[in-house]
Amino acid sequence: MAQSMAKSMDWDALWLAARERMRRDMGDAVFDAWIRPLSFVAAEGTDLKIGALTPFARNWVASHHLQRIERTLSAESGAAVTVNIVVAPQRPVVAAVSAPREAAPVPAVEAEKAPEGRRALSTKVLQSTQTFENFVSGPANEFAYRAAKALGTGENEEISLLYVHGGFGFGKSHLLNAIALEAKKRGKRALFLGAEDFMRQFLGALNRKETLGFKEDLRAADILLIDDLQHLCRSTYTVSEFLHTLNAFSDLRRKLVIAADKAPTSIDNLSADVRSRLSGGLVIALDKPDRETRLAILKSRAGEFARARGLAVPDEVLEHIAGSEENSPRDLVGAFNKVATYADLTKQPLTLEAARHILGQATVAAKKTSIEDIQRKTAEFYKLELRDFQSPQRSRRVARPRQVAMFLARELTMRSLPEIGKRFGGRDHTTVLHACRRIAALCDEDTMFKQEVDFLRQVLSRGVN
Repeated sequence: MAQSMAKSMDWDALWLAARERMRRDMGDAVFDAWIRPLSFVAAEGTDLKIGALTPFARNWVASHHLQRIERTLSAESGAAVTVNIVVAPQRPVVAAVSAPREAAPVPAVEAEKAPEGRRALSTKVLQSTQTFENFVSGPANEFAYRAAKALGTGENEEISLLYVHGGFGFGKSHLLNAIALEAKKRGKRALFLGAEDFMRQFLGALNRKETLGFKEDLRAADILLIDDLQHLCRSTYTVSEFLHTLNAFSDLRRKLVIAADKAPTSIDNLSADVRSRLSGGLVIALDKPDRETRLAILKSRAGEFARARGLAVPDEVLEHIAGSEENSPRDLVGAFNKVATYADLTKQPLTLEAARHILGQATVAAKKTSIEDIQRKTAEFYKLELRDFQSPQRSRRVARPRQVAMFLARELTMRSLPEIGKRFGGRDHTTVLHACRRIAALCDEDTMFKQEVDFLRQVLSRGVN
């Protein structure tokens, strides 16, 4: 029975998990010197072969660290593991990409067919419009823009790890997309993944016992770009694999670009060693754009609209939209699209008064509250912590207030269902829609509950301090 269970184990993944546990226990200096260069070679039941690069390293590790390695692997696997240190070169990274093909839109990496029976790594589709030329820079984002462009175009080879963070709609994904496009122009292999994609595909490979192929696909890239890192699930395997990826790209002297809504030190889902590793890169914040930048963004969008539809938007309308300090660049473009589309469909002159009428009610609501305000007030009302809204907990004590906050976010903000879901721990739009319907139904059925929701709505509608 034990032998059968041992055969079913994914020793590649268990070795990764054991490595990260030993890193925490031993410290970076000792780990980097002796454990990090080791590689998993083979397993017969619970008898494992671990490879060292030289006879000297083999003898030293066998004399000083063998018992720790066996204990750690036994703890990770739940079986009594015996380890034999042998001399073996690290397994080579198999190239998994071919020459670029002409197609639009295109994946960030053009991958060869995976070996029969193994799934190829799927990537985000690059958007041809999200280039550096189309990115409007200003004081709030110029540093991030210049660093991203220098990395993407190869002007600065010293930037190995770039981490950009900022609010939703501030242009992080645009910068990552632009880097991937520039890398492709230079014949580089760029792999563009969302954190959820990374997590889902790794866990899928883990279940199919294809983790080695997953790692080879990742390391075949010259530049790895990961978006929305805050959605990376806190699990031993996933976080260990992500840290191993960080270390591997550093060893291979390849580029890593990461975007998130917060700085590394503020993301709860990451372990301390991952936060430390990310903080050692070039970390740059994208702030809210000033009025001049907001106006430049709108003028750029107006130029695109005029070329496509033949409709000019007056400057006074653009200045009115740019006057909202609370709006992100994405919000600004959304407001512009609303007034421009209205004018295009109705064939009515787009005057300042018309724009105020179209945007007035929504703009007032947007200024009064935000999803963060709703989460904070709802958490205070139900005696919860803000992090409870991001957690996977499904207990009624947490789930019902979270549904209330989602319901109010949909009612009091202009955010879409997918964006609301992202703010609540990366949940999808169907979860938000279900929450909204459930709260509406409960308000009809339960008078006391309706009073709670009405009270929160009134508090938020008066403005949040």
